[in-house]
Amino acid sequence: MMLIYEAYYKTLGENIAFYRNRRGLTQEQLGVMAETTRVHLSRIENADCAVSLDLVFAIADALGVEPYKLFQNKE
Repeated sequence: MMLIYEAYYKTLGENIAFYRNRRGLTQEQLGVMAETTRVHLSRIENADCAVSLDLVFAIADALGVEPYKLFQNKE
């Protein structure tokens, strides 16, 4: 992950956690739905790793939101 994009990854992770909690899902449950592991999902939510667009799309689909919403700042 490039440090110049750190803020984007942080926003992405925060939004995934927000929508996941809003749906009452655990990281384990969302991981199963998006075909990834709880550990990987935790790292994404904590902006500790890069993530592919395919996985972003799968997570958005599992959360029932449009992918762009995962990148929007909540101000």
